[in-house]
Amino acid sequence: MITYPQHDTPPEQPAELGEEDVYIAPAPRVSVQAFCETAETAAAVQAAASDRRMIKAHVRVQMGGMPAAVEAYRNSPTPNVMMLESESRGDDLLARLDELAEVCDAATRVIVIGHHNDIGLYREVVRRGISDYLIAPVRPLDVVRAISTLFHAPSAKPVGRILAVVGAKGGVGASTVAHNVAWSVARDLSLDSVITDLDLAFGTASLDYNQDPPQGIADAVFSPERVDTAYIDRLLSKCTDHLSLLAAPATIDRVYDFGAESFDPVIDSLRASVPCVVLDVPHLWSSWTKRVLIGADEILIVATPDLASLRNAKNIVDMLKSARPNDRRPLYCLNQVGVPKRPEIKPPDFARALEDEPVAVIPFEPQLFGTAANNGQMIAEVAAGHKVSETFRHLAQLLTGRAESKKVRAGRLPPLIGKLLRR
Repeated sequence: MITYPQHDTPPEQPAELGEEDVYIAPAPRVSVQAFCETAETAAAVQAAASDRRMIKAHVRVQMGGMPAAVEAYRNSPTPNVMMLESESRGDDLLARLDELAEVCDAATRVIVIGHHNDIGLYREVVRRGISDYLIAPVRPLDVVRAISTLFHAPSAKPVGRILAVVGAKGGVGASTVAHNVAWSVARDLSLDSVITDLDLAFGTASLDYNQDPPQGIADAVFSPERVDTAYIDRLLSKCTDHLSLLAAPATIDRVYDFGAESFDPVIDSLRASVPCVVLDVPHLWSSWTKRVLIGADEILIVATPDLASLRNAKNIVDMLKSARPNDRRPLYCLNQVGVPKRPEIKPPDFARALEDEPVAVIPFEPQLFGTAANNGQMIAEVAAGHKVSETFRHLAQLLTGRAESKKVRAGRLPPLIGKLLRR
């Protein structure tokens, strides 16, 4: 568990303060799961969920404590925040935390509500990466404050993960992949997400989600002095309970020439308040697209099985590997595979050329994708349970850190590909 302790000494329960005496920042769009052992704690967490500062958070309260949490997440992703009540003490509590660590995702932040004010126990809990340790009984304001502090303290890690999807060339379906991955992150992983359309002139996100928002990303980019989390929140168009859209205007009544840092305020504001941000990056090469890609947490390159895609994908991968030496190398997927009568580079040859296996191979399904596009729907809405829908779910898990990718070794290449890559 990667979490961030906030105290050097055991936390004391503060006296109840009025709004005029204390400021608690609003919680971002995060999922919170509480596993309680006593009715009193469950009632306090439930009351906290109704607080005005928790309006964006999705809070769920269950009984059963740590054993229930371990059982619940053996085969499912953990939320952004877990609150765990335990009446155990000493080695028994630590053993339960070690068991929880086996099923807990790395990005999940854990708050423990204990019944024993023990400095030695507190130090051991912090050593195991627990974000905070509260002592029962807790009040609703204690719960709100603890969750807020996770994301607004000076040392707190930003809540958001930035996923950038870009095409190796035009027409490879990168936007379609980005939109379906964002949908799957929100629906299948229950992560609050924003799909951000960065193609201001020709973006298709609003069409694909059947939305017609009056405002969008252009309002923020052309008024950077107004950008903050509250302003960005007003520009979002709600698609589902967990998915929002920051749409492009998709008009050509003005020229969209941007400096390298033009999108920084928008992305920073989104990162500060939303757990997952999917960037639909247009296929063009400029100072700002390069900066967006280098600054992303994860990158997915979408290619088709042809020589131009292979060359461009290799160039993008090589550039990003050099610019991001301490990050995982960019991932890539092959789209529109199996077009009738079209000569194609086989996925194994593509993999040997890039010294990396594609994380997904998406078949050419014109009827399925055409129906979804014309209806303003996602693939999962048109054909739930289809293999392509499962592919997008796999990509969502992989890009959010919920799955591991496989690698292949480089081998001998067909002559033309080998000649191209030796240039």
